[in-house]
Amino acid sequence: MSTFDHATLVQNINQNLAPFRKSQPEAMQGFGQLARAAMAEGALSAKSKELIALAIGVTQHCSGCIGFHVKALHKLQCTRAEVEEMLSVCVYMGGGPALMYAAEVVKAWESMAPA
Repeated sequence: MSTFDHATLVQNINQNLAPFRKSQPEAMQGFGQLARAAMAEGALSAKSKELIALAIGVTQHCSGCIGFHVKALHKLQCTRAEVEEMLSVCVYMGGGPALMYAAEVVKAWESMAPA
């Protein structure tokens, strides 16, 4: 489990991808379009979709995903209780490794909360 600041991680990922965005604009635009389409309100709310995305980030052990989706969930006014309930499903499905990343989500949730 990482011990870094997730807000800084998100910022660093965005900065580090800047040259890739320039060299591969079509691929990055395609990814962005896919993300917007997948996360748009539909039968599932945007918040539900972000919770699913965060759950996948936890079970795939992706700290960057945790940072980006925790940030999005704060913007969508998700509650800590909703996140923790989703984390319990992650632990059920992913076992001990998911539990380690659940701890990372709790830290990210607290450190990235709006002031």
